[in-house]
Amino acid sequence: MANTRVAGLREAMKQQQIEAVWITDDVNRRYLTGFTGSSGYVLITVDHAYLLTDFRYMTQASEQAKDFMIVEHGPSVNENLKQLLQEAGFTRLGFEEDHTVFSTYRKYESDLKPCELVPVKGMVEGLRMFKDSGELELMKKAADLADKTFLHMLELLKPGVSEWDMALELETFMRKHGASGTAFETIMASGERSAMPHGVASSRIMRNNEFVTMDFGALLNGYCSDITRTVFLGEPTAKHREIYDIVLEAQMHTLEHLKPGMTGREGDALARDIIARYGYGDLFGHSTGHGLGMYVHEEPRLSKLSDTVLQPGMVVTVEPGIYIPGFGGVRIEDDVVITDSGVRRLTESTKDFITL
Repeated sequence: MANTRVAGLREAMKQQQIEAVWITDDVNRRYLTGFTGSSGYVLITVDHAYLLTDFRYMTQASEQAKDFMIVEHGPSVNENLKQLLQEAGFTRLGFEEDHTVFSTYRKYESDLKPCELVPVKGMVEGLRMFKDSGELELMKKAADLADKTFLHMLELLKPGVSEWDMALELETFMRKHGASGTAFETIMASGERSAMPHGVASSRIMRNNEFVTMDFGALLNGYCSDITRTVFLGEPTAKHREIYDIVLEAQMHTLEHLKPGMTGREGDALARDIIARYGYGDLFGHSTGHGLGMYVHEEPRLSKLSDTVLQPGMVVTVEPGIYIPGFGGVRIEDDVVITDSGVRRLTESTKDFITL
């Protein structure tokens, strides 16, 4: 697994004429090495792949990162890094500009002289956009757990319970069934709060005749799922049904027409144009979707601002919504993988308008 990913990174390094790159982001480290410890650094050169960690993880690193040379670093990681660079004769080092704070950069400047520091952006993330078969299998398991959790919540949601209690139950269920945690802070928004796209759980008590929006995901084996379903407590009005049906139409239309070769901007328009046609365009203020993987938000994006071309193996969410202040909101979201001809859903929960 690691050999293929390192080879891909070396190809990207070659294109940018960089002989060595220093990886400090935790997720990028795990992606390249398979090492799940909480502390470590990766140095990839044209000839070697190193994983530097401390004494706590030496045995674990040797077991998990079999394709890497394991180095036990001392109190100053930069000293070990400088020694490796000098031994190889490298005078330029790429570093992850998106994951390096300015104070750390200044320390590199001081400690690694006379090595030239070269900022690189999205080098590993570009590889991570394309999921291999093993990753897709893990993501399907995370999606299946989200589906199972949704069914569990349908048995519990009712007037008189608090958003906090329902969010806690949801998260506890996922942990009891194998998740190492939540993919992000659970959104549990009822009534007028369902008009808040990121309405995390509050002390509000759910009541009759209102929407409940649940947006949640499992972190399972290092990969995230992300699903949103909106249900109704009590008897919906014609307006409630109208909003739900429009969002569902937009979401289903996007799933049916999203395909490789489209840009993220074109994918976003599939849902946005339908919602705008019904007169609710101003009430759909976020992107149609985002990439999903080891992070819950990564490239590519289904956004008005994205020119990234969708390709097979990419995994994205499709999550249009309408949010009416003082009334409520609806969002419906699935995780899908881009295939050679369209998309394949990973989340499979029903999208019927459920009333409880």
